[in-house]
Amino acid sequence: MATRFGILGTIEVRRNGVPIDVGHAMQRRVLGALLVDADQGVSADALVERVWGDAGAGYSRQKLYGYLSRLRHVLAADGTSITRERDGYRLTVEPSAVDAYRFRELTDRARKAGGDAQSEALWQESLALWRGSAFAGADTPWFNAQRRLLDDERLTAQLESVDVRLRLGQHDRMVSELADRARSHPLDERVTGQLILALHRCGRQAEALEVYERARQRLAHELGVDPGAALRGLYARILAGDPEPAEPRSTAPTATATATARAAGPSSPAVSPPSVRLVPRLLPAGPSLFVGREGEVDEARRLLGAEQPGPPTLLVTGAAGVGKTAFAVRTGHLLAALFPDGQLHADLRGFGDEPAEPFTVLGAFLRALGIPGGAVPAELTDRVHLYRTLLAGQRTLVVLDNAAAVQQVSDLLPSGVRCAAIVTSRTTMAELSCRRLPLGVLDTGTGLDLLREMVGRDRTDAEPGPARAIVDTCGGLPLAVWVAGARLAARPGWPLAKVARALADEQRKLDELAVGHIAVRASLELTYQQMTAATQHALRMIALLPEPSFAAWALAALLDTGLAEAEAVLDDLVEVHLVQVEAAGTSGIRYQLHDLVRLFSKERAEQDVPARHREAALTRLLSASLHLADLAADTLSVDFQGIPQLDLVTWRPPAAESAQLLGDPLAWFTDERRFLIDVAERALEGAKNVAPAAGLATALTTLFQVGSHFDDWERLQNRALEAALSSGDRHSAAKVHRCLGELTTILDRYPEALDHFEQALQRAEGQAPTYRASATAGLAYVHRLLGQYASAVHHFEEAARLAESAGNVNCLVYATNGLGVIDLEQGRVEAAVERFTKCLRVSRAAGYRPGEAQALRCLGQSHRALGAHQAAADAYRRAAAISEDLGDRLTATHATCWLGDVLVRQGEHREGRRLLARSLWTYREYGNLWGEAATLYALAEAHLAVGRPASARRRGEAAVRLWRQIGASRWLAVGLDTLGAAHALNGDHAAAARAREEADTLRAGAAGR
Repeated sequence: MATRFGILGTIEVRRNGVPIDVGHAMQRRVLGALLVDADQGVSADALVERVWGDAGAGYSRQKLYGYLSRLRHVLAADGTSITRERDGYRLTVEPSAVDAYRFRELTDRARKAGGDAQSEALWQESLALWRGSAFAGADTPWFNAQRRLLDDERLTAQLESVDVRLRLGQHDRMVSELADRARSHPLDERVTGQLILALHRCGRQAEALEVYERARQRLAHELGVDPGAALRGLYARILAGDPEPAEPRSTAPTATATATARAAGPSSPAVSPPSVRLVPRLLPAGPSLFVGREGEVDEARRLLGAEQPGPPTLLVTGAAGVGKTAFAVRTGHLLAALFPDGQLHADLRGFGDEPAEPFTVLGAFLRALGIPGGAVPAELTDRVHLYRTLLAGQRTLVVLDNAAAVQQVSDLLPSGVRCAAIVTSRTTMAELSCRRLPLGVLDTGTGLDLLREMVGRDRTDAEPGPARAIVDTCGGLPLAVWVAGARLAARPGWPLAKVARALADEQRKLDELAVGHIAVRASLELTYQQMTAATQHALRMIALLPEPSFAAWALAALLDTGLAEAEAVLDDLVEVHLVQVEAAGTSGIRYQLHDLVRLFSKERAEQDVPARHREAALTRLLSASLHLADLAADTLSVDFQGIPQLDLVTWRPPAAESAQLLGDPLAWFTDERRFLIDVAERALEGAKNVAPAAGLATALTTLFQVGSHFDDWERLQNRALEAALSSGDRHSAAKVHRCLGELTTILDRYPEALDHFEQALQRAEGQAPTYRASATAGLAYVHRLLGQYASAVHHFEEAARLAESAGNVNCLVYATNGLGVIDLEQGRVEAAVERFTKCLRVSRAAGYRPGEAQALRCLGQSHRALGAHQAAADAYRRAAAISEDLGDRLTATHATCWLGDVLVRQGEHREGRRLLARSLWTYREYGNLWGEAATLYALAEAHLAVGRPASARRRGEAAVRLWRQIGASRWLAVGLDTLGAAHALNGDHAAAARAREEADTLRAGAAGR
């Protein structure tokens, strides 16, 4: 099938020339945002920014995931796919299938054509692809910028086409077209010149001269300028009676416009200078403690403030800890008045674990300069061009702190002659063309001033000898003086002599290692050596954590100690400023390790902690993570898998501490989600801990589900599945397959779900019934959704038997409830009520609240089927309340949707339709196609109830389309019944008969299965 994608007009998809429905406006926007970068990865953040613009911060990613899921279904028929990759989402489509790419290809060919006739045909073919303004109806900063770019390209193509057609003598057929264009672009001299030339060649000289005069007056009135040389020359030749005046040459664009257009590139937005220019002030606050450096500051102000032929760059070099950052920020603030267009600042983290990329820094700078996020170019070269263009005529200071190499700064240096840059680095960067200003250590007097500012003049005056000794033994290194001063400031009772004596043994080492990175190591060593052995060990072990942000329980696991002991040692580390308090969240305090301290502690860990001890500590961390995640999931009790993880847990916090940490399991997971994923991913990299790492990945299933973190869920468990299969771990593979089956069921990807559940059962063969029960129940559920009742009953009964033998109450309730739903859908309402009542009783006895909510919801469905609408509404309300209390919005919506339906049936039309509308948006947010179809069906019924057959037909058609798409035959028949009723009320009896006939056929087929 030939599928073509269109963005030159409304966003559309055509298959064999026939438009196909790709969803509502927001879903089409997501498609359009992917089409601009056809067959390239686009990050989720970029997609949110493109589709929602400035409102994106208020939208969860789940909306995006829902739209992507539905688009996958729509586009899958012809092999087009949307894949999740490392750098984002990729729409796998040939660029030539997108009209914008085809347009650009044709215009390139037209410009290179061998003759005007061939060129004219190509121009016409390219312009015929346009159906209106690009991305019509999509209104976000990114789409608006893209529209400007493409519309400008269209105008350029039109003008170049006119030039060719004028050479071919088609002037008599073009006057009307050119007059319309001149009215739309009254200040475009090239458009005006083409109209004048066409009129002249048609013998309408008076009109041609009148057009010129109107244009001249308008340019003078609105812009205060005269026509350009090309237009004046054409006018003069017509006045002189030249029978064939040459075509006017277009006025050259300004340098800014040219560079901006180039920066936009073929797949990036065109950017116009913002209408209200922002003045960025990105410098951090000036250092509160800044002493000395008067000579260096004066030299920097002289070098950067003097008139020069080009933009000056000042490179500030020196050892780590010598105060380069404080100096650069201080100097930047002193020079701010000389750079009224703003100051940009970035910490390049050149010597950390994750140096800042120029691409990322440029994105931040461009936004600070007023470029909307969606209009920031997608390619590094384009960002550089746009950045330099914006700064070309400005007086802006750029401060680039902590650079490691020239490659990190070269793209960030401004090219505008009135700009300037300050770069700080520990290296000399010999290849950088710049002025250099090395910073040395502080002299004794200045060092004493810094210490005096930190601990107070009374203390330094009282002990002048020890104060001087501290500064001397620190070698005048500001960071070392600051660390010593911080310890003294935090301990007002300590005499300065105590610290001075502690530093004395380090004097020779500091003298020898007084430059480069070693200076920082020695400075930190001063504090490190004064700590207790337990605190030193804690600092070494913190370096083993997968990321610098962590909670005390993670350190407790590494140290094999209790939570209180870990918090006490962290207090000691915070006191000496080696660890910072990052935030106090709902689940407790989180800590942060500075990057330099992290490097130092890593080195000490590698030197002082044997490899087997480091491995044992990481095993305890993995085990504690697994235990807490499993306990949090069990506390929420949302899932029915019932797969025990206890055999994989080798270390856990005491029960009281676990209960303290998980007082609010959802809040704990929100705080720890990124950390837990990192722990699992690091463990999956090795071959020793695949089983517990995969166990942690599966233990997070409930937490991923309740929080709707579907992207994290899929990425982590796919990685776990790969590791389990590679290592031959059948048990882990079975668990992960089962959890991925649950995910793909939620996302309405039923063929994938069936495959995962079947794979889980194959790998669970011969294992305990617990492994097989939940996979069998999940498989049964998908068969029921597909209307395959015989298979569903068989698997639900088998799952119930296995769950009962394993003592898995959750799975038993789930399977029994599934059998009840089949009874209900096949008209055996009394049998269904009996099963649901049993599920309700068992769930309440076991404290299985999700099972209680599910049973109530299904009892509501049973009451609805019997016409007992008030009883149904009561059941739905109780079910929704339980799910909302659990924090499970999606499951709560399953009840709210049907509550809206029965309220309509009770005559409460307004409230019922309100609940249905709210449910529809929630289902779309989560990408739940089945729920969306059910809500559309209920809305169709609601409109039929108030005599609106046209509205009912539209919603009925949408519901039928979705149920047909996901293969839910039983509900497809229900939807066709409603659609048939709508057609009948609309007077289309033939369509009504077709809908009823198809519904009867589907039911007959289901009866045979």
